[in-house]
Amino acid sequence: MKTRPVFRTLLSAMLLSVLSGSIQAQEMVEIFGPENATQTILLRSTTDISVFGPVVEDFVETRPGLAVRYEQWGSNGLYHLTKQECHEGTPGADLVISSGVHQMVQLVNEACAWRYVSRLTEQVPDALRWRDELWGITREPAVMVYNRDLVPVDEVPKTRFDLLDLLRPADTPYEGRVATYDIEVSGLGYLFAFADSQEASTFGALQESLGRGNAVSTCCSADIIRGVAEGTYLIAYNVLGSYAQGYQQEDDRVGIILPSDYTLVLSRALLIPKQAEHKDRAAEFLDFLLSPQGTLALKDALLISPLLEAAEENRRDALSPTAMRPIGLSPALMVALDTLTRETFLRRWRATFPGQRGD
Repeated sequence: MKTRPVFRTLLSAMLLSVLSGSIQAQEMVEIFGPENATQTILLRSTTDISVFGPVVEDFVETRPGLAVRYEQWGSNGLYHLTKQECHEGTPGADLVISSGVHQMVQLVNEACAWRYVSRLTEQVPDALRWRDELWGITREPAVMVYNRDLVPVDEVPKTRFDLLDLLRPADTPYEGRVATYDIEVSGLGYLFAFADSQEASTFGALQESLGRGNAVSTCCSADIIRGVAEGTYLIAYNVLGSYAQGYQQEDDRVGIILPSDYTLVLSRALLIPKQAEHKDRAAEFLDFLLSPQGTLALKDALLISPLLEAAEENRRDALSPTAMRPIGLSPALMVALDTLTRETFLRRWRATFPGQRGD
C-alpha cells in the first residue's frame, strides 16, 4: 500500500444531520497535498475517500504547490448543496463527482455546469459525455453479494429469477437476511432501483418477494457488504461491484455475482460547477482522470472494474457482453427525478419495506 508521508489528514466523524433545505453535512474530509500548498481546490464526491484517495494522490504528486480538499458526501446531500450554490451563485466546489448520475444530469439541465472541451474529453464515448459539461469517469457493475460460508453453492443466485426462488418458500432461511439500499436516503440506490423498474419484467415480482421475505433496506455500500461478510445478511442486491471487490480482497467470505440476466453498469459523473473558482485546475484534474495515467489509477482503485474485463474479452465463463446495461448520461435520466414519478415510486417502495423508511 502506498505511504502518504506528505499528506495531512483531517478526518471528521460527522453525523448526517439534516439542515434547512435537506442539506446534509459532509461525512468525512481529507486534504491531499503539501503542508505549504500555494493553491487548494475543493473536490466534493460521493466516493469513499479510502477508495478515491489514491487517485487524488497520483494527481497532486506531480503538481508541486497544489492541494486538494476532498469532502465525502452522500449523494442526496451533495445534489441539494450543489443545486443551492448554483442558484445562489455562491462559489463552492471546483469539482463534483457523484454516483447519483441522474441528479448530475439534472444539474447540467439547470445550467449549473461549466463547459469544457479538450483532446481527452472528445475521446469520451457519447453515452458518457453530455453537452461537454458532464463526463462518466468510472465503470462499475451493480452486483449481488453473498456470504461464501453460509450460502450453499447450489443456492448462489446467478439471476434475479434465482433470487426470487430463494425468497419464495414460506420457510426460507433467507427471510430477513437479504439487504439492499434504502432508496430514500441513497441517490445511487434510487437510481439502480428505478433502472431496474425500466429494464426488467421481474422488478414487480422481485419487489414483492423482497417485501414478503422481510428484506432489509439500509445504507450504505460498505455497511451492506460488511453485513454480508459478518453473516448479518446472507445476500445483498444491487450493490456496487467496485466496493464489493475491494472488500473481497481483504475478506474471502464475500462472493460476487454479476447477474447473467442483465447487469447495470454505472459511470460516476463529474462536472465543474459554473461558479467554481479554480476552473483551470478542475479541468486539469478531469484530463488527468481521462489520461492513461488516470485510467490506470482508476483501475487500481477498482473504479474501472476488472469484473467487466472478462465479459469484454468474451471469456467462456464470463457474463455475456449483451447482458451489460450501461447507464448512459442523457436527459432520459431526469425522468427518475420527476416529482410525481419519484413519489409514486417511493410510495411503492415504502409498501415493500414498511417501518424502514429512511430519515
